[in-house]
Amino acid sequence: MSRADTTSIFQLKNQAPIYLMGLGHGATHWIAATFTILLPLMTEDLGLSYTEAGLLYSIFYVSSFAANFGSGVVVDVTGRKVIFQILSLVVGAGALSVFGITGLYLVLAAMVALIGATNNLWHPPAIAFISERYPDHRGYALSIHATGASVGDMIAPSLVGLLLISFSWQGAAAVSTLPVLLVVLIFLFYLMPMDRPAPGVARKTMGVREYFGGLGILVRSRAVLGLCLMASFRSTAQVGLVMFLPLYLYDVLKVSPWLMGLAITGMHLGGVIVSPIAGTISDRIGRRPVVMSGLTATTIIILLLPFIPDATVFITAVAVLGFVLYAVRPVIHSWMMDLAPPEVAASATSLLFGTQAALSVLMPLIGGAVADAYGLKEVFYVIAGIMLVANLTVILLPRPEAK
Repeated sequence: MSRADTTSIFQLKNQAPIYLMGLGHGATHWIAATFTILLPLMTEDLGLSYTEAGLLYSIFYVSSFAANFGSGVVVDVTGRKVIFQILSLVVGAGALSVFGITGLYLVLAAMVALIGATNNLWHPPAIAFISERYPDHRGYALSIHATGASVGDMIAPSLVGLLLISFSWQGAAAVSTLPVLLVVLIFLFYLMPMDRPAPGVARKTMGVREYFGGLGILVRSRAVLGLCLMASFRSTAQVGLVMFLPLYLYDVLKVSPWLMGLAITGMHLGGVIVSPIAGTISDRIGRRPVVMSGLTATTIIILLLPFIPDATVFITAVAVLGFVLYAVRPVIHSWMMDLAPPEVAASATSLLFGTQAALSVLMPLIGGAVADAYGLKEVFYVIAGIMLVANLTVILLPRPEAK
C-alpha cells in the first residue's frame, strides 16, 4: 500500500472493507455465541452432564484445529481469500439450522464440529486480507476485525435470550441463521469483486515448494512459537469463561435465560469499546505492554468472580472483565502479522489459531470434570491459573517484538 493509501485510511472509502470484514467476523461469532447460549438449555432438555456438555465444546475446538491448517495452505497457495470467508459463513449457518430440527446428541455433535471448523476457516483468509491491504495500520484494522467478533458475541446472547422467551432452543437456533445469510449476500455483492485481481494483473499465488519454505521460517522462529503458546493459554482461559459463565449464571446464581444472555452481552461490550483503542495504542507503543497489561488485569478479575454472591454485582464484574479480556485479542493478531513473512500470512494465522484450538480442546473436558466433581465455582480457579501462565509466557518472549 502506498503512503497516499496509508495516510488516507481513515477516509470512508478506505474504511469500508475493514468494517465489512468486521461484519463477517461478527457473523461467525454470532453462530458460535448462539450455540453457547443454547448449551445450558440443551444440557437441561437432553439430560446431559457437565462432562457431556464439555465434550460438545471439545468437539468444537478439535474441528477448529483441523480446519485451521488446511485453510491456511489453500489461501496462501491459491491467493483467494473472500470466497473462503463466504464458504465459512454458509456452512456455519447451515449447521446451526440443523439444530432446529434435531435433538439427537450425535447429530448435534456433528453440527458443532462443522461450526467449529467454519469458525476458524474464517480467520486465515480474513486476517491475511486485512494485513495485506493495511500493512501500516495493522493494529487499527485488525482491531476493527476483532471488534466485529465482539459485536457478534455481544448481540447474540441478548437476542437469542429474547428468542428463548417465545421459542424452544431449537426454534431459536433456526431463527438465528437468518442474519448470517444476509451477511453472505453483502459479501457476494460487495467484497467478492475484491477477491479478483485487477485487469492485466496476475493473481498472487505460490507453489507448494515455496509455501513450505515460508512455513519453515515460521516454525523455526522462537518469537512466533512463543507467541502462539502465549495466545493458546489466553484462548484456553477465554474458552473456559465463555462456556462456564452461562452455566454458572443459570445453575448457581439462578438467573433467567434473558439475564444470562445480557451478562454475556455486557462482557463482550467491553471488547467492542476497547479493541480499537488497544489496537491503535499498540501501533504506537508496541504490542508487548498492551498484551501484558490486559492479561494481568484479566487474571485478577477471574480470581475475584467466585467470591461474588450477588447476581447484579457478578454481572457488573463480568462486564469489566470484558474490557481487559478482549483488549489483547487484536494486538496478538497484529503481533503475529508483524513477525510473519507476507507470503505466508494466512498460514501464520492458521498456526496461531491452530495452536489455540489444540490447547483449548482440553478446557471444556477439564472444566466439566472439575464442575462435576467439585462444583462450578472451582472451575474459575482453574481458568485463573491458566491465564497466569499466559502472563508468564509474555515475559519470556524474545525482544524486539517485530521481525
